[in-house]
Amino acid sequence: GKVRAYDARRREMTLRLEEPLSAGDAVRVKGRDTDLSQRVERLSVGKRCVQSAMCGETVRVSVADRVRAGDAVYKVRGFAA
Repeated sequence: GKVRAYDARRREMTLRLEEPLSAGDAVRVKGRDTDLSQRVERLSVGKRCVQSAMCGETVRVSVADRVRAGDAVYKVRGFAA
């Protein structure tokens, strides 16, 4: 998917999923000034924290560093960190 918004105060990105995502999955956020790989530790849909979300849902994910609207988000398989 793509980052729709970034909340610097909460350190969360908002994105619309193109495939299912679960807590513990690894993602990579890549953009012109961004290159971040991390595990999904907290995932929210609306005001609820969830363990997983389905394709098409808009979710908020905690991130370790700044990301920018429009950055591409990829689900990473075989991520070791």
